[in-house]
Amino acid sequence: MAKRDLILLALDDERALKSIQDALQTVSYETTNASDRTILKKIIKETIPALVIIEEQFDGIPGIKSAGEILERFPAMPIFIYSEQESFVLYKDVIQAGLSGCLYPPLRNEDITSAVERGLNRARLLGDWLRREVKRTTASLKRRAKLTKSELNRYQIIFANIQDGVVILDEEERILLINKGMEVAFELSGKDLRGKLFSTVIDHPDVSSLLNRGQSLPLKYHTINFDDGRTYNAQYTPIGGIGSVITMQEISNLKQLDRLKNEFVNTISHDLRSPLTAVLGYTDLLNRVGSLNEQQLEFLNKIRLSMDSITALVNDLLDMSRLEAGFDTRREHLKLENILKIAQATVEPQLKLKDMELHTSIGKKLPELNGNPIRIRQVLDNLLANAVKYSPEGSTIRVSLKSEDNQIIFSVSDEGAGIPLSEQPRVFEKFYRASNVSKKVGGSGLGLAIVKSVVDWHQGRVWVESKLGEGSTFFVVLPTYNSTRNKTLNKLKK
Repeated sequence: MAKRDLILLALDDERALKSIQDALQTVSYETTNASDRTILKKIIKETIPALVIIEEQFDGIPGIKSAGEILERFPAMPIFIYSEQESFVLYKDVIQAGLSGCLYPPLRNEDITSAVERGLNRARLLGDWLRREVKRTTASLKRRAKLTKSELNRYQIIFANIQDGVVILDEEERILLINKGMEVAFELSGKDLRGKLFSTVIDHPDVSSLLNRGQSLPLKYHTINFDDGRTYNAQYTPIGGIGSVITMQEISNLKQLDRLKNEFVNTISHDLRSPLTAVLGYTDLLNRVGSLNEQQLEFLNKIRLSMDSITALVNDLLDMSRLEAGFDTRREHLKLENILKIAQATVEPQLKLKDMELHTSIGKKLPELNGNPIRIRQVLDNLLANAVKYSPEGSTIRVSLKSEDNQIIFSVSDEGAGIPLSEQPRVFEKFYRASNVSKKVGGSGLGLAIVKSVVDWHQGRVWVESKLGEGSTFFVVLPTYNSTRNKTLNKLKK
């Protein structure tokens, strides 16, 4: 025997309650009555009736309010409001509340049963629609899951076969994914590495340095060297909510080409020194073997100027070769303010020639540096000379020297043409010169490259801030002398 639908009646009016009960029982509906809101909630919770009829004012509370509380838990449940008087306002409120309708006296059996059947049929249709939608949505999700799994497999194949080494770490630096390129680089093939600490899997000093440096800022350039001569460029990039990713590209061939180029430049530079010296020597002797007319003296002066430019270029090339080869490793305790005074005296003639002013701000009790005095002097000379060279006559150059957090910060500001924003990252490259001044002012394009090499060798940083038409400021940050750290750096360099 099929289970009969349960109709819940929440009516204070006893005559209406009896009329509706009799009408529903004649057509085999089961009914139950709630005498107050507490019993109403209990019946709703325990039995979940098929339909509810509630009085306009039930237990001192508007029936629509009680009906709304029911619909919050059972949105598809049909609910009718019984009222002693027919009212358009009530009917409007019922429809707006999402209820099924209203019942008014006189209560005829056919009116009651017809309303209940409409409500139940509507609920069944809504239930069937919901079941179809759930089924359709479930099927769609299954198809998407299959598609996602297929895409995931494809991505895993692509990831595994990337030639560059790639490893993805979680926030505790445990391995989430690692590809063949990384496994081959460190000879880890055939091992299951997921979930293991990256530092325990790969014990390499350059990798440890990469992890330590990468925690403070993303790294685009970090060299990893192997004993067999292989060299990789590594990048460390934090990923929010996941951890970090490390990528590596082998640059052994590029390093070899760079070494060959440096050897070639070094050899050519050395070979040029002898003929340049001879040409300059014979130029000086010309005046001693006979008098020269005015035009000959002019030509001779141009030869000297050209030879001076070539000699300066050769000297810069030799300096770059020495720096890249790791020569001039001598270090001693330095007072940067003393070296700055010497550098200022060197540019003083050029300042007077261009009617320029030099304003200097030096902090008090600056700590010492541990560095090569010749190379540090070269940094200051190049930056000051560039400021004078690229600034207009009558302008002002400002120099600042101060200490912060175990570092000395040196800056040089000029009022020159400035450097285009797109070109600022390249100004420290060898032979690179800004496009807006390269044709107006002469130069080899090696001065700033030498500055960066010297600063890098001293574990410092150098950068530029510039605006077109407003000038440029070059900053150099060098670590102050620390006996413990100095011993550690010396050991690393050995």
